Amino acid sequence: MPNSLEVSHLAHRYPPRGRELARDTLHDVSFRVEAGRVGCLLGPSGCGKTTLLRCVAGLERIGGGTIRIGDSNVADSRTHIEPEHRGVGVVFQDYALFPHLDVAGNVGFGLGKLSSAERAARVEAALELVQLRATAHAYPHELSGGQQQRVALARALVVKPKLVLFDEPFSNLDIETRQQLSAEVRATLAEAGATALLVTHDQHEAFALADEIGVLRDGHLEQWDTAYNLYHRPNSRFIADFVGEGVFLPARVIDASHVDTELGKLQLSLPTTRAPGDEIELLLRPDDVVHDDASPTTAKVLARAFRGSQFLYTLELASGRSALALVPSHHNHRIGEAIGIRVELDHVVAF
Repeated sequence: MPNSLEVSHLAHRYPPRGRELARDTLHDVSFRVEAGRVGCLLGPSGCGKTTLLRCVAGLERIGGGTIRIGDSNVADSRTHIEPEHRGVGVVFQDYALFPHLDVAGNVGFGLGKLSSAERAARVEAALELVQLRATAHAYPHELSGGQQQRVALARALVVKPKLVLFDEPFSNLDIETRQQLSAEVRATLAEAGATALLVTHDQHEAFALADEIGVLRDGHLEQWDTAYNLYHRPNSRFIADFVGEGVFLPARVIDASHVDTELGKLQLSLPTTRAPGDEIELLLRPDDVVHDDASPTTAKVLARAFRGSQFLYTLELASGRSALALVPSHHNHRIGEAIGIRVELDHVVAF
């Protein structure tokens, strides 16, 4: 039966080492992953996401707050349950498979207390779950990177953990394998009914796998939300800049619901508290800028990136500022060409 994960007001500090001073890494972090769902910690290198994962796993002692897995309090200022007693499975970045054991041996490594018949049945079921039953007697070096990752997932799930943790799970794989495996892992976790938490710096992995995502910055949790809300309703300039692609366009407040920009008068999704005449900035995503040959507003193509069904154009506006636009790829415009554009904003985010 899956268990929820609840992190409340978590703090962590690395003590001084040699000439290094003590270093605070996590500051008052709180979030919850409901049972059977997948949460993600997303952020740039050094933001504290791996340290937080290690705290949940029990590999780091916390400096304050609490960590609960299901009904169990596994860490607070006076409690530290050791990793082997937390009921947590971990899928490491480098898979951590034993080269001298075959796939079945790797998957069943943590089942030593079971009878051989029980162990064999559990291993077979786990390999069936990750679609690797035919490779039970192969060795890690005989498998592809994607297959090795699935073996690592089977090993984590075979012990029926309360919680599965993923540490940058796909960073060693090529883009195509990463995309395919993200979907497979998501389906496997759903079939197993597992609760999971992963850390990654790759927002595409986060979007593909997670139900909720927390964005970390310098040890602070900036926002815990769905991918949709992080993209369309970021609550800080950092998140708006870090999640997805976009540019910031200067605007002048007309009234509580309207602003004036060089691309015309725009209506805000939520009323602004800024006074008429105040200067603000609007977040403009590539899907907000529509290619329209009939529009009187034009922009010059500075760069383009082919994405199969679409081009991502980098455009120069009349002011010299840049904008991004996603355009169907049958509109094949040259660098330096002027194209008509208009703005269609479902969610206007202003800072």
